[in-house]
Amino acid sequence: MNVILLVVPLLLPFAAPPLVRRALEGARPVVALWTLTVCALVLAGACVASLGALLLTGLLRVPALAALGELVHPLNAPSGLVVVPAAALATGALTLGAVTLVRSALRQSRAFRVARRQADRRPAAGDLCVVDSPHPDAYALPGRPHRIVVTTAMLRSLGPRERDALFAHERAHNAGGHHYFLAAAELAAHCHPALRPAREAIRLAAERAADEAAARAVGDRRLTAHAIARAALAGHAASSPRPDFAAAATTGPVPQRVAALLTPPGRPSRVPHRIVLLLAACALLSGTAASAGVLDFHHEIEIAQGEAPR
Repeated sequence: MNVILLVVPLLLPFAAPPLVRRALEGARPVVALWTLTVCALVLAGACVASLGALLLTGLLRVPALAALGELVHPLNAPSGLVVVPAAALATGALTLGAVTLVRSALRQSRAFRVARRQADRRPAAGDLCVVDSPHPDAYALPGRPHRIVVTTAMLRSLGPRERDALFAHERAHNAGGHHYFLAAAELAAHCHPALRPAREAIRLAAERAADEAAARAVGDRRLTAHAIARAALAGHAASSPRPDFAAAATTGPVPQRVAALLTPPGRPSRVPHRIVLLLAACALLSGTAASAGVLDFHHEIEIAQGEAPR
C-alpha cells in the first residue's frame, strides 16, 4: 500500500492560500468564484478520502476488526510504527472536523429559520421585504421564494438611487445562487485548516461578482461603489440574524471592493489566469493522488479478503 499517495492530499492544501489570494487579483469575479469553490471542494474531498483510508488502515490492524472485515490474509500496509500514529491522527482530524461542521450547521440552520420567519411575517413587494428595525442591514435570503431583506434603518441611510444599487447587488446574489458557493466554502473550511482562507476568498469573490452585476444593472460603477460604502458604514456595528451563507453587500473587505468598482474594467492580465490554472492543477493533483491511494487501498483489501490475486 502506497501511503505517500494518501499523504499528498493532506499537504497540498497548504499551497492553496497564496494561490487563492493571487487568483482574486485580476481574474474576473465570476471565474474566480467558480474556480476557487470547485478547487476548495476537490481539495477538501481528497483530504477527507485520504484521512478515511488512513483511519481504516489502522483499524484493520486490530484482529477483531480484521475478522469483521473478512480478511483472510494480513493487510499489506507499512509497519505499525507508521500506520498506527497515522490512523490516530486521522481519527482526531476527522472527529474534530465533523464536530465543528455539525456545530456550524446547527448554528446556521437556527439563524436561517429565524431570518426566514422574520421575513415571512412581513408583507413583501415582489422579492423585497422591509423589516422595521433600528439596525441598518440588508441581505439576500435564499429559499422559496428568494427574498431581499432590508431594514428601515438601512433604507433611511441611503438615497433612492443608492437603494436601487443595493437591491441590484442583493438580487445578483440570489440570481447567481451565491449561497451555494458560500455553503460549499464553509464545508471545505472544516475539512482542512489550510482551506479557511479560501472561505474568505470565496466570500469576497461572491461579493465582487454581485458588485459587478449591480454596476451593470444601474449603469453606474461610481454610484454602486458609493452605495456599498455607505451601506457598509451604516451597518458596520449592527448585529444581524442572517446566516453566514446569506450574502450581504456590507460583508467582506469593503474598501477593496469599492476600489475595484472605481477602477475602470480592463482586460484581465495573464498572470492571475496562470495562477488560476496553477490552483486548478493543485486540486487536480490532490484529487488524483487521493483517488489512486484509495483505489490502491481497496485493492489491498480485496487481496487480504482473498478476492484478488497477490
